Order: sequence, then structure tokens, then C-alpha cells
Amino acid sequence: MRAGLKQLLSSQPQKSIVGMAEDGYRGVEAALSLKPNLAIIDVGMPHLDGIAATQQIKAALPDIKVVMLTSHTAETEIIASLSSGADAYCVKGVSLEKLLTAIATVEEGATYLDAQIAQKIVNHLQTNPAKKRNHHLGEQLSKRELEVLELIVEGCSNPEIGKRLNLSPNTIKSYVRSIMNKLMVSDRVQAAVIALRNGLVQ
Repeated sequence: MRAGLKQLLSSQPQKSIVGMAEDGYRGVEAALSLKPNLAIIDVGMPHLDGIAATQQIKAALPDIKVVMLTSHTAETEIIASLSSGADAYCVKGVSLEKLLTAIATVEEGATYLDAQIAQKIVNHLQTNPAKKRNHHLGEQLSKRELEVLELIVEGCSNPEIGKRLNLSPNTIKSYVRSIMNKLMVSDRVQAAVIALRNGLVQ
């Protein structure tokens, strides 16, 4: 996939490939080191998923445009990707012409969604108002995630949560990322607000 993309994009005028990476961690490292104008990322990457990688890249270098190119089309993954800062969401198999359109769109400062992805977002907004969307959130979160969420509401940092639950910082980071993905939010404050509004914590 990477080799094919490199060949296709390298043939385009005014486009150059400055780096490639085989997993999420290396992708973040490459982005922070090379500072490209744009990164094409897959949701399903080894070691660090594309959603978390996008969050880290955008947190450090918000001007980098991110195009998700993935086979993942679940509503939660789409929402989480856009919440993490992705500027475009394309499904693998998209034509080169449409991929180039997506790239040009985000370079101009706009958001691009494949037609099927856009329809899912519209359906989500029409059929899942906030209360309905969050109704079963408590069932979606594991017991441990609810414990972590309660400490987030209390204002605890990741190291503090780790000490309280006797878990490593990396484990806490994973739980926090999972919680935000399931609640479809982009930061801890939003997670805490949803938790309080929906009675997920006491």
C-alpha cells in the first residue's frame, strides 16, 4: 500500500514524498522530525493506531494536514478520527483523482469526506442526538474504564490515576484513549462533561 501510494503521488507535479513509516509510533516520529505539509495515515496501524497518532501529531504540529486513508468505516472510528484532528477521511480503493481532490481540499483549509463517509456522518447527526448517543455509554465502558473516568472527573492526571489504580502510565494512556474514542470526544474535559451529564460516575 505504501509503495503504491509513493509511486502514484511521486508522479504528481509539485508533490514529493519526504518519508514513510510502517507503524504509528514511527509515523509520529517521522512527522515530528520531517514536518511535512501533509500526512496520509491509516486508522489500523500496528503498535499505535492512526487516531492516536493523529492526536499526537496535531498536538505538536497543528498545521500538518492529515488525510485518513483506511478500510475502517465504523461510525465510532470516523467520529474519533475527525475529533482527533483528521482533515480528510477516505476509504481505501478511492481513485487517485479523488485522493488528489482530498489532498487539494485540505491544503486549502477545508475538510474532505468520501461520499459514503459523509452519509454516515449525516445519519449520525440525524439519528443520534447527544442524549440518545450517550444513553448506553455506561454499558460500552468496561469496569476499569469507568474507574479511570471517575478519576478523570476528579481532575487527576495520568500519573495520579496510575498510582491510585496501581497501573503503569502507558496503561492509563491506553484506557484514556479508549474512553475518549468510545465517548466520541477529543479531550478529557469533554469526557468528564459527558460522564457527569449522563450519570456515568457518582
